[in-house]
Amino acid sequence: MKTVSVNSFVTRQIKGSGKSYAILTSYSEMALWAEQEINKTSGNVINGYRDGVVLVIIDDDRVKNFVSPLIKIDENTELLAKWQQRRPDEDYYIHVSAKSGDHAPVGKVELILYSHDVLAEDNEAETKADWELIAFNAIPVGIDKMPMNPVTMMRNQLHLQGGTQGYYSSEDWAEAIHFWQNYTTLD
Repeated sequence: MKTVSVNSFVTRQIKGSGKSYAILTSYSEMALWAEQEINKTSGNVINGYRDGVVLVIIDDDRVKNFVSPLIKIDENTELLAKWQQRRPDEDYYIHVSAKSGDHAPVGKVELILYSHDVLAEDNEAETKADWELIAFNAIPVGIDKMPMNPVTMMRNQLHLQGGTQGYYSSEDWAEAIHFWQNYTTLD
């Protein structure tokens, strides 16, 4: 049986963080749901951007426990740019968000799991579990696949501090940039 535990990186996803967050659902519950799905070999587990990364789609009845930070940008959206870091040991980057707006309703949620081996590449494995929950995305209604933020892709592809080695096609880059020109976070 494959095991799933919680990586501390996911714990930054709280209300007010500009990230997807959960209401009345703990990170441990999410890890348990992911572990159940991983061991079912169901259609709810799909490959991520590289070997050793998977996305677990949670049941529709649990989606109501999640909030997406995303809003659709329009001509009235006032944007704010900040120079910030995710963690103290990482490079600064420009984070763009909306000053106000309405959160997009959530249509589905993906739990993002990294294998122990992938996390071990950069000494980021925190447990001996086969998989660790490192993040989750509350995806707005009408969006089938939410591309990774281009800043995260850049950090991964260049294998900068905090990035997990990965390679993206030019189509992946174009889709990500196109998506993030139409949506932003509400911090």
